[in-house]
Amino acid sequence: MILKNKYDVVIIGSGLGGLVSANILAKEGFKVCVLEKNRQYGGNLQTFVRNKKIFDTGVHYVGGLDKGQNLHQYFSYLGIMEELNLHKLDEDKYDVITFDNDDNEYYHAQGYENFIASLTKQFPKEALAIVTYCDKMREICRGFGLYNLEDSTAYDMSSLSIKLSDYLDSISDDTLFKAVLVGSNSLYAGELNTPLYVHALSINSYIESSYRFVNGGSQISKLLLRRLKENGGEAYNHQEVVKFGFEEDTLTSVFTKEGKEIQASIFVSNIEPKITIKMLEGKGLRKSFVKRINKIESIISGFSLYITFKPETFKYSNYNHYHIKSPKNVYTAQEYTKNSWPEGYMISMGVHKDQSEWANNMTAMTYMNFDEIKEWEHTFNTVSQESDRGEAYEKFKADKTEIFLLELEKKFPNIRDCMASVHVSTPLSYRDYIGNNRGAMYGYKKDADNTMISFLSPKTKLKNLFLTGQSVNMHGILGVTISAVLTCTHIVGREKLIASIKKELEKYDA
Repeated sequence: MILKNKYDVVIIGSGLGGLVSANILAKEGFKVCVLEKNRQYGGNLQTFVRNKKIFDTGVHYVGGLDKGQNLHQYFSYLGIMEELNLHKLDEDKYDVITFDNDDNEYYHAQGYENFIASLTKQFPKEALAIVTYCDKMREICRGFGLYNLEDSTAYDMSSLSIKLSDYLDSISDDTLFKAVLVGSNSLYAGELNTPLYVHALSINSYIESSYRFVNGGSQISKLLLRRLKENGGEAYNHQEVVKFGFEEDTLTSVFTKEGKEIQASIFVSNIEPKITIKMLEGKGLRKSFVKRINKIESIISGFSLYITFKPETFKYSNYNHYHIKSPKNVYTAQEYTKNSWPEGYMISMGVHKDQSEWANNMTAMTYMNFDEIKEWEHTFNTVSQESDRGEAYEKFKADKTEIFLLELEKKFPNIRDCMASVHVSTPLSYRDYIGNNRGAMYGYKKDADNTMISFLSPKTKLKNLFLTGQSVNMHGILGVTISAVLTCTHIVGREKLIASIKKELEKYDA
């Protein structure tokens, strides 16, 4: 294929939101082109290899993929569900929650009945609170139309301002029990002001069903690219968009770093909204909107260890492990000090096609503030662009790695003996490869005290510019997929698109 000068739709960025939007619009008859600045497509779907082992950049497990569940329906409509290579996590403990000075392991089980039975066994005095909590999770999720593939746009605005912490305090006085319920809150970087709906929309699909991707989540982007081309769409990597082109007040084109101009009638930005605004150079948007976007606080970034194991030394765990130092700081792990870091972490193991009882790799993730690496923020490292950050940066990574490993050894005393190699990512890695402001893990913060500050519409004041991705609506595989559908409803029409999706799904149900 040769990159042309004009399309119906140009999509900037090939993250999940961009690829899903591209597929939907191509299926609806638009001539679509996706432009990606990196070599690898997929944003957070990217994978990489260390010591001949495959690691995920950001997709460690996914929910809602059993037949009839929401992500299964969306992926079926997109034509990729049947080709995904999946591995289901332990139905009795897909997530395990632990704390310092507590030898117990607390389980989250798949399926609401199983989830309730398991937690009731662990906390028999909280039986009523558990049922109440589960009913509330499902009630909130039913209130969001596209989450359930419904045409309805109505939802209870008052529910957006309910704090997760306040709700849990209303159903229980048991600090440990409440900490177990939100023990996996690094999935959405939960804090004291995190809205209850963010927790519900994040957790519900995992309770319904939880899977890992065999050999990594990049299979999603590869399948979406294949379907896109089958539907007449195009995608090009190494095509970094650096600015928009205007004719008077009308947005007409984008320009790549190499100076090529590509014209279109419609533009969808799958890149950070703050970066999108910079590229517009003040054109077409109200100053108040620009000011609002620039004031939104990004979610904290992360520091990750990518560990490969010697053969047959470390047992594979078919679940994820979340550890917090104390039930009392389950909401405050992001407020760590130099001496208290890390205050919690998440561990996930990769699964491969010949998976046995032995693990071949592990990812351990914890929070890290971007300010810790601020002295190197002027440097950029990707496959195509590499800066020498110097000995001080290497020492920083080595020192943090040692501290993190010492923490891991408290739960896994033999881990160093099993390690073949360890590699590191910092907030700079997230910023450079994913393109997020300050290396944010999940886009923008949601605040129950100021619900509308980070509530972004896919529509902009430029009638032919739309936004998509994790900073619009919700993050995660499911959240971003729904975000892309929401974006496309503004282009295709909500009623028409939902009808098209349901009609397509009838083929799979037949």
